[in-house]
Amino acid sequence: MVERALGRVGIWTFAFDGQPAGLVRDAAAEIEELGYGALWFGEAFGRDTVGQAWLLLGATEKMVIAAGIANVALRDPMALATAERALGEAFPGRYLLGLGGQRVGGRSIDAGGYTIPSGGQPLALMRGYLDAMDAVPQYGPTPDPPPRRVLAALGPKMLALAAERTWGAHPYHAPVEHTAEARRIIGSDAFLGVEQVVVLDTDRMRARAVAQAHIAGYLDSAPHQVANVRRLGFGDADILGGPSSRLVDAIVAYGDVDTIADRVRGHLDAGADHVCLQVLSTDPSVLPLPQWRELAALARPTALG
Repeated sequence: MVERALGRVGIWTFAFDGQPAGLVRDAAAEIEELGYGALWFGEAFGRDTVGQAWLLLGATEKMVIAAGIANVALRDPMALATAERALGEAFPGRYLLGLGGQRVGGRSIDAGGYTIPSGGQPLALMRGYLDAMDAVPQYGPTPDPPPRRVLAALGPKMLALAAERTWGAHPYHAPVEHTAEARRIIGSDAFLGVEQVVVLDTDRMRARAVAQAHIAGYLDSAPHQVANVRRLGFGDADILGGPSSRLVDAIVAYGDVDTIADRVRGHLDAGADHVCLQVLSTDPSVLPLPQWRELAALARPTALG
């Protein structure tokens, strides 16, 4: 079952999109061997979420492979529902489907002349997408156990919908304060898997520069992220003209392994069931294998107390 296999610490990455399939397979197998409970991957303009899931599941044996998230703007609900069933049947208890994306709020994204249109009211769109997935008839084998779903939820209403209609929530760029509030909203029974951005670098100025550039990109292109940090008490001084140090420090953990462990422990103490680490580095074109190896100590059952 997904809930037993996840563990408390996993990896979250966009880094596979720019790498050849053979290197991705090898890296996924090593991440599993290092002891991480789950490997989460995003979806943008590289491999589609279904193809990436097949690649990663086929390269591993026990680890949970989690779509974090599948962009609902990119495919019909029937296509995703049938893919979810196929992955769940082929890899029992190992596939976790996260749902979210540009269709549920925000503005249109243009990439090389290809446009993903913005959606309407986020809550209604996501509820409707879930309804449509659930309505797809079952013709093939029934997965046993049924695959789990989570929502990329940040605001109170989406968090409540995640608890109502899915296994739980997968907040992205969430400070510890948000984790505590999310747990309060979704209740004690729902799953809460939090993404945590990290820079494993003891050079504070260099690490903060990497972190600032990363956060600035989201403030420029992701209105839902801006809305979330405003809900948490950050204002124009933290957002306009680039992220403030206060905002960067709230979202990104940077420093040595012990510093990052403290942030992970903070999320767990605030109510998270699982924390997946997105490692940033000075060269995003290279897989951060050295950092994944060093941080693997946090995945040990006794590492965080």
